[in-house]
Amino acid sequence: MLDLTIVIITKNEEDNLRKCIESFKGVAKRIVIVDSYSTDGTKKLCEILKEKNNISFYEHKFENHAAQLNWAFNNTDIDTKWTMRMDADEEFTLELVEELKEKLPNISEEVNGIILKRRVYFMGRWIKHGGKYPELLLRIFRTGFGECEQKLMDEHLIIKSGNTIAFDKDIIDNNNKSLEWWTNKHNWYSNKEVEDYQRKLVEQSLMDESITSKQAERKRYIKNNGYYKLPLFLRAHIYFIYRYYVRLGFLDGKEGKIYHFLQAYWYRFLVDAKIYECDKFDMKMEEQKDLN
Repeated sequence: MLDLTIVIITKNEEDNLRKCIESFKGVAKRIVIVDSYSTDGTKKLCEILKEKNNISFYEHKFENHAAQLNWAFNNTDIDTKWTMRMDADEEFTLELVEELKEKLPNISEEVNGIILKRRVYFMGRWIKHGGKYPELLLRIFRTGFGECEQKLMDEHLIIKSGNTIAFDKDIIDNNNKSLEWWTNKHNWYSNKEVEDYQRKLVEQSLMDESITSKQAERKRYIKNNGYYKLPLFLRAHIYFIYRYYVRLGFLDGKEGKIYHFLQAYWYRFLVDAKIYECDKFDMKMEEQKDLN
């Protein structure tokens, strides 16, 4: 086993969690699950999985993703050299397992963070185009040197000091839940994004003080200083054209078309509609709690 603790925050993840945890087999010394009082079989599944895995299960009220992750990092007695954040709908590839076993024990002391590549699946298909692959994410940090930045949207892990390196192999994001769940989740995300927009958190980033993936930093800069400077509603059309045609999203077949269309005309257009509604009626978006 590697000197590694994997942290997962959950809410109603019975459909995803088993394949996630089983992909860690033989890799992580400990798995920490912090659940925000699931109403499905998540807790029971964790009890079953404990039989073959060193799982520590906690329950903690959800405030936001950043607060929940940081609570997990700071209150679950992590004593391994390395800590990793994973989502319940993600899993290791076999190639990443081998890379971790080969490289993680030999990381130099000046390195405190490790960036991984993520491939996203939608309706069972790998979305390779449209700018979706690879997503570069800081996911592993030397214990005590990492945290999740306090943002409502697009929050990332950051390290407080030291250098980062990138590994070559992938984690997989492959959610087993339905399209209905996906649209409901992105409706919830749209409320969070409007709340974030209204609070002007885009101007209060911790990027200048901390270190995360350069790709994440670049994407956030483009979003805040490019996308949001474009006219309301028109920018959703431009987003779709860029992702689907310019970045070749159409090469991912029907699933790619559905994915990029929904990202633009369900999610991005919905965010703009809610911004317009709030401006027209002088409304403030309510603080978003956990997704039911």
